[in-house]
Amino acid sequence: MDIDGGVEETVRELRQYFKSGKTKSVAWRKNQLTALLDLVHENEDAIFKALHQDLGKHPVEAYRDEVGGVEKSVNKSLNYVEKWMAPKKADYSISFLLLISLFSFYTDIPILFFPAKGEVLSEPLGVVLIFSSWNFPIILALDPLIGAISAGNVIVIKPSEQAPACSSFLANTIPHYMDSNAIKVIEGGADVCERLLRQKWDKIFFTGSPRVASIVMSAAAKNLTPVTLELGGKCPAILDSLPNPSDFKLAVKRIVGGKWGPCSGQACIGIDYLLVEEKFSSALIELLKKIIRRFYGENPVESKVISRIINKQHFERLCNLLKDPLVAASIVHGGSVDEENLFIEPTILLDPPLDSQIMTEEIFGPLLPIITINKIQGSIDFINARPKPLAIYAFTKDETFKRKILSETSSGSVVFNDTMVQFLCDTLPFGGVGQSGFGRYHGKYSFDTFSHEKAVMHRNLILEIEPRYPPWSKFKLEFIRLAYKLNYFGLLLHMLGFKLGLKRYN
Repeated sequence: MDIDGGVEETVRELRQYFKSGKTKSVAWRKNQLTALLDLVHENEDAIFKALHQDLGKHPVEAYRDEVGGVEKSVNKSLNYVEKWMAPKKADYSISFLLLISLFSFYTDIPILFFPAKGEVLSEPLGVVLIFSSWNFPIILALDPLIGAISAGNVIVIKPSEQAPACSSFLANTIPHYMDSNAIKVIEGGADVCERLLRQKWDKIFFTGSPRVASIVMSAAAKNLTPVTLELGGKCPAILDSLPNPSDFKLAVKRIVGGKWGPCSGQACIGIDYLLVEEKFSSALIELLKKIIRRFYGENPVESKVISRIINKQHFERLCNLLKDPLVAASIVHGGSVDEENLFIEPTILLDPPLDSQIMTEEIFGPLLPIITINKIQGSIDFINARPKPLAIYAFTKDETFKRKILSETSSGSVVFNDTMVQFLCDTLPFGGVGQSGFGRYHGKYSFDTFSHEKAVMHRNLILEIEPRYPPWSKFKLEFIRLAYKLNYFGLLLHMLGFKLGLKRYN
């Protein structure tokens, strides 16, 4: 869209449209979700073309990682949005009132408030800003949009300028399918982002790097705007001993898929480094090489099934990671680069220096350091010595070790014996912790992220609880003590004692 008229005017128009209440209806939400599904279905080839132009993604990879995920999320929301919108009742069973009182059991609304009823209403936050990332430029723009629409908001999408073909596709296509009064796409670079962040938003959803996230948070804090930050970090994989050869082969196959499969390693939940006991490292490396050749051929640079690096800046950043002589000496496979085609071969490194950049910064590319340790249980201390990752992947059949990983580490998610599948599971929340981000989305969690849960309580003007008012007395103090403990039997005895004169209170 043309921003010459001013971002301020765009936000003002969106806020006025939100105030009209049109986006709050079930019909509007379902119509927009259906329109989004039509957009994806009718423009699949154009999406594939844009993803190939920006990142060199193969159509199958593009469907697996982007288009298919959007379709799945839209269908989920269409099937459940009415249920998500329905007020959640908090009530008690009057038919069991006496029984509950006698035995001090209670349901959602304490009997102390009788007669009363409560509910939780999910209401849209209002005007939402979504920053999407360049590595998955379609799904990371449209998946949050699905949640924002389902919750009844008006939305501005700011696609990444580093994926210009996908950004242009979104900006030119969305207005033809969706309510342009409620959903807008604003393209541009850092100057546009700065202008957007000067506005007052009711929610900002950001996917990207921690460096930019800190800028977003600082701007949001000026207006006390809530934010969701989907970041990344160095996601480790742990490979335990797997005596069964078929288990070992499958684990390594999934490691290859989780490292080089999604956008040539340019994925926030992709494997950053691999921890393994030293005695298994040789067999691991040989099998990694074999599977890489099977997936990408003897000469990966000629492969049509692996993505390229997004741009020259990121290409040079990755190449610089390999220029450290001690890092270069640790390369055991790959390492070749093609600057003209922005391609870096799948590369394996064995025990690069832990203080080198490749082990202190998020790699975000097709380089896999393997770190050997004496005992696999030491992987927990290794992970805990670093910032909390977005995901931990652990290949093990040891249930005790699994429990230790879950109880002694902190991460956005933990996946046992696979990689990246958690992103596609809408019944699980997706998000980070600490430096890997905060907030969550996917499925119902997306709806909740873009909603405010408003507590509502209905009471009647009868059956007053007089002890809550002065003048104070010991009787009232004891009554309040019992009331806070929800000790209804005690309250009954307390009041009977007072009525019968068994106790005297000042």
